[in-house]
Amino acid sequence: MTFQDLNLNTPLYNAIDDLGFSNPTPIQAEAFNVVASGKDVVGIAQTGTGKTFAYMLPILRHLKYSQQDNPRVLVLVPTRELVVQVVDEIEKLSKYINNRVLGVYGGTNINTQKQAVAQGQDIIVATPGRLYDLAVSRVLQLKSIQKLVIDEVDVMLDLGFRHQLMNIFDILPERRQNIMFSATMTSDVDELITDFFINPNKISIAVSGTPLENINQQRYNVPNFYTKVNLLEHLFQTKDEFSKVLIFVAYKKMADRLFDRLEELFPNETCVIHSNKTQNYRLRSIEQFREGEHRLLVATDVMARGLDIDDITHVINFDTPDYPENYMHRIGRTGRAEKLGHSLLFSTEKEQDARERLEDLMQMHIETLDIPDTVEISSELIEEERPQIKEHYNPTKRRAEDEPGPAFHEKKDKNKKENLGGSYRREIAKKYKKPKTRGDKNYNKRNKKRK
Repeated sequence: MTFQDLNLNTPLYNAIDDLGFSNPTPIQAEAFNVVASGKDVVGIAQTGTGKTFAYMLPILRHLKYSQQDNPRVLVLVPTRELVVQVVDEIEKLSKYINNRVLGVYGGTNINTQKQAVAQGQDIIVATPGRLYDLAVSRVLQLKSIQKLVIDEVDVMLDLGFRHQLMNIFDILPERRQNIMFSATMTSDVDELITDFFINPNKISIAVSGTPLENINQQRYNVPNFYTKVNLLEHLFQTKDEFSKVLIFVAYKKMADRLFDRLEELFPNETCVIHSNKTQNYRLRSIEQFREGEHRLLVATDVMARGLDIDDITHVINFDTPDYPENYMHRIGRTGRAEKLGHSLLFSTEKEQDARERLEDLMQMHIETLDIPDTVEISSELIEEERPQIKEHYNPTKRRAEDEPGPAFHEKKDKNKKENLGGSYRREIAKKYKKPKTRGDKNYNKRNKKRK
């Protein structure tokens, strides 16, 4: 099938020709008529198969010119970087179409975005938090939304956006088309579909968790952080082979630690992105990696979700993710647009269970490679890898049997006196000329005035 077989219009054909595309991917071919029908749609396809074009081509095909200010199409994505990328993709397809597209996300001046919204938009691409802020401020009116697209919905739910999505659904028109695309189908995703979609048409190009066949997967059993770094140093010596490498780590502290080590070994060849970096820093790092200024990019899972960067030669999983779905998203950064990709997985002894779970999800065994003899096996451990020392005996800590028991005992006789209330206090005051309690100074003052 070619794009000529789809019911597109001349402006879209011209834009696709400029991009150099001739054949739609399976998800693009399958989704076009279903999305164009106006029915609710759920699409499941591996990362890297062109899901953005799959939902935008039919939407743009039937999006008529309008001068109204309120947007008619809303696209929700989990990260700021993905907002920028989706807006760029829509602008490429809209090269010969007169429509208005705006991306909004947190971390930037909301007043600037309010001004842009007020000028009138046809398509809004947004992260859930910033969209809700704009809607609550009443600058952004959602009453005209006809189509809601939730891209990378499994990631959005993993990041805790469910509550924000519920709030957004409450302020959207009930009569709308819901379109959802995801690389994996989880129980949370299925629950969302049940609650908010009306008899959706499901398009499944591959079983959830099926990796792309054009990605060559291999793995190493590596004992610790410093040995992993030594292995990377060995691999990255061949710059022609490892010319554009995306390295995934589990968390931000590890990303900074690995970035520092690689910057020492390969000066001015490495960049890093994670959520503690400023938005400008993150976008600049991605652009430097995309343009080839840096050949190594260290990233956390959240930051690189959905990023479409051409010609990534290798994805290296510096650790084995706890959730198999995260691994699927990681390796989907390479081998995009049916090109050959490579994935390497590093696993310590503690990560073997996680590795087995992801192999079960993919229903395949990842080829194991031996660590080259020239790679030094380090015995040095970072803080997280050191064993936790348990104190067998600490005299300053009480054992359970040493804890004081409940105080069940009879009161002393002097504490069994009856509380006589206010009259008793007045009798005491007459006798001693002052209140028995120190704090009642006002009582003394009142008595002196009376005298």
